[in-house]
Amino acid sequence: MSTLDFANRATILVVDDTPDNLVLMSALLKDTYKVKVANNGTKALKYTQGDNKPDLILLDIMMPGLSGYDVIREIKSNPTTCNIPVIFLTAMSSSAEEKKGLEMGAADYITKPISPPIVLARVKTQLENKAAADFLRDKNIFLEAEVTKRTREISAIQDVTVQAIASLAETRDSDTGNHIRRTQYYVKALAEKLKTHSRFSHFLSDEIINILFKSAPLHDIGKVGIPDRILLKHGHFTPEEFEIMKTHTTLGYNVIQQAEKQIGIQVGFLRFAKEITYYHQEKWDGSGYPTGISGDDIPISARLMAVADVYDALISRRVYKEGMSHEESVCIIIEGKGRHFDPDIVDAFLDLQDEFRAIATRFADSNEDLAEKAKYIEKVRYL
Repeated sequence: MSTLDFANRATILVVDDTPDNLVLMSALLKDTYKVKVANNGTKALKYTQGDNKPDLILLDIMMPGLSGYDVIREIKSNPTTCNIPVIFLTAMSSSAEEKKGLEMGAADYITKPISPPIVLARVKTQLENKAAADFLRDKNIFLEAEVTKRTREISAIQDVTVQAIASLAETRDSDTGNHIRRTQYYVKALAEKLKTHSRFSHFLSDEIINILFKSAPLHDIGKVGIPDRILLKHGHFTPEEFEIMKTHTTLGYNVIQQAEKQIGIQVGFLRFAKEITYYHQEKWDGSGYPTGISGDDIPISARLMAVADVYDALISRRVYKEGMSHEESVCIIIEGKGRHFDPDIVDAFLDLQDEFRAIATRFADSNEDLAEKAKYIEKVRYL
């Protein structure tokens, strides 16, 4: 017999306090299996804790110290050994004892004196059962790992796609790309703060908050469709120009709606992207656009974005203006409470002022960012 053949053999652990029984079982099994023996329960458990765990255990019930019941209880309670099949070897033939052993997790029950053909047949059966179970378990683990991997890949593709599309929109605007990041984190902070609030808890689960975080960068995607002469204008819009500017909400919604229609399925994060894009310029008192809805008719996602977007617009430096101070911006948000903004979201904002400052600092626009944006705007003006 080659070393390789021996290495591939299943390992049987025989546990019995009677030396003659250990010799008998070893002689019966050694030609087909690798055999380990233990003359008490403590030694048996040590064998199960090593790297080379047995594939099957033949276990005597009546032993001094740890009984067979004690041993199987430990084996089945340990995640690393619970799948090892155990066959009880016992001189007891009581059906109650057999029932007890099977209820504790024993795979089979053989009475003494043993019949060699029966022992070999039942050992073979249990090893085959274990091999099949191990195969299915390993396959399930592999499939679960593959699903997790694919899910991560899909999520990453979504994130990259959203960021790329949002960044494309930002390149045409007077905002820098950091506006995307800041508003994204403002929305998340507000949502986390409000997820236990009685008005929002039904909606703001951890999953929804994560989707809102991913969707938020698309809020101004519709600006891609606004002419540069309006989008990049430094002064106030004329009434006609403002009407055109207002269409960025509808343009953005239509772009996402069309993309979703083309792929033929409803995508969760696109639902909220559509809400945020279409409704983030609505106002609590109904004076916003594009539909003029008010109060709770405005989706929560858009109400969160409204506060985040306005705050960032106020504090941010632009090519053509300096940003307001945090304190001035807060005063304007407070003035908009109950008119522009959901009052409870404003209260959450006020509680989160330090976090908003930290986000603004973390993703602040550098002088280089503004200089690059200024070059782009001037270049576009002369096209």
